[in-house]
Amino acid sequence: MLFRSVTFKTVKVDGLTIFYREAGDPSKPTILLLHGFPSSSHMYRDLINDLSFGYHLIAPDYPGFGESSHPSVTVYKYTFEQLSTTIEHFIDQLQIKKLSLYMQDYGGPVGFRIAARRPQLIQSLIVQNANAYKEGLGPEVKPLFNYMENPNSETEKGARTLLHIDATKWQYTDGATDLSKISPDSYNTDQRYLDRPGNDQVQLALFRDYGSNVQLYDQWHAYFRKFQPATLVISGKKDKIFIAAGSEAFKRDNPNAQISLLDGGHFVLEEKHQEAAHIIHQFLSRQKR
Repeated sequence: MLFRSVTFKTVKVDGLTIFYREAGDPSKPTILLLHGFPSSSHMYRDLINDLSFGYHLIAPDYPGFGESSHPSVTVYKYTFEQLSTTIEHFIDQLQIKKLSLYMQDYGGPVGFRIAARRPQLIQSLIVQNANAYKEGLGPEVKPLFNYMENPNSETEKGARTLLHIDATKWQYTDGATDLSKISPDSYNTDQRYLDRPGNDQVQLALFRDYGSNVQLYDQWHAYFRKFQPATLVISGKKDKIFIAAGSEAFKRDNPNAQISLLDGGHFVLEEKHQEAAHIIHQFLSRQKR
């Protein structure tokens, strides 16, 4: 039986409809792919195809993102803690007992929370342009941090620039080695979701909560030191949001972490998904030995 074709599914979690992409043979090792801002599981479309020959891949959309439920901020509490709880319940709903956790951008604070709470669930961590160290915070996070630390009408203006198409496109194109390989479908799809009525309030709520992630860095480091999870970092080394110093820092608490930086930016998979898939397959193959 062939399992490689991607299917598009939904499941009810905490009263919400969670959309997810699934591919591969369920009897193979599971990789859960957690997307970042301002994207959705769409960002993993190529990597899912690249890896579906030997893995079971699941990529959900968070509440307020992509094709999942989009409750207002008065109905759902948009914090990283709540997103992680919903995704943890999603994992349980699908009866997944072991998984490798792939995290990009927002996927980091969602996934690291789950890993620290459920270390027995984790077979390995794959980190792509996600951050757990202060030295990884690049210059382009300043508008977000200004708003997070002092939310007012003036700092909100700066934060709102991150919701515009120019900023969305920049995240995909900055640091790219060949712009002809960056599909406009990517940033235009993200922007369509960002521009939905009420989504600005969803994103601003998460911007204000971002400091909760930084406050947990020490706890995540303690998890890395205690459990030494098999860890692969494949970030785009030209990222100005989460800079390369943060990628290298994973070895401080987990000396066996593999750092294999790719030549690209924040959404490096747009260009280098095949290279990433090759590195991931080699890494995961070693974990089976």
